[in-house]
Amino acid sequence: MSFSILGYKPLEQDYRIWLVVSPSTWLMPILMAVTLVVLLVHIYAFSLEGQGFEAPAVAVAVEAAPAAEAEAE
Repeated sequence: MSFSILGYKPLEQDYRIWLVVSPSTWLMPILMAVTLVVLLVHIYAFSLEGQGFEAPAVAVAVEAAPAAEAEAE
């Protein structure tokens, strides 16, 4: 299956991008930049109100009224 788009044959010429973007040079800087972006997005997302790992507020127990104790006796 061979096709051409305006004289460009992608199946035969796609290797040329690696002649410009050499993985031995650019792989680690690209991975570090992506990691930095991911960390910044997560830090921002967890700083929003209602997001993150916050425990819900615990309800305070209410003591029984003294009248209830008098009826029990």
